[in-house]
Amino acid sequence: MHKLVPPFLFLFCILGMFLLNRFYPIQGLLPEPYHLLGIIPLGLGLLMLFSTLKKYRKVRTQIHTFKKPKKFITDGFFRYSRNPIYLGFTLSLMGIALLFGNVTPLLPVAFFFLIANFWYIPFEEKNMELVFGDNYLSYKKKVRRWL
Repeated sequence: MHKLVPPFLFLFCILGMFLLNRFYPIQGLLPEPYHLLGIIPLGLGLLMLFSTLKKYRKVRTQIHTFKKPKKFITDGFFRYSRNPIYLGFTLSLMGIALLFGNVTPLLPVAFFFLIANFWYIPFEEKNMELVFGDNYLSYKKKVRRWL
């Protein structure tokens, strides 16, 4: 699983949504034109992703999930979520699922959320605790994992 970094899982989930929608569509999530409401979470998710990526570049820190973190960021979207990138990915996937308008594209959204919540995030939190100690533990008490 260390080889499947979150951006690739994100793309894999989009492909899964497309295939599920194409071959196993279960109608009824959002009828036209209401499916266009998916633009809202998609846009918000992409905003979170790109804003957070810009922050990582600005402070010149490690973004790779399975590498040792270099700097501890607590501003920007990190004020509201300890994991704005995973939240951004999840919101973007939810927006795409809504745009399809069918039920089956929600399955990859749930899959991504579960993998992020029970694999990626605990791994990163363990690393953050090892590297930043009490500073991270204090931050962890103040800011929720997702929102």
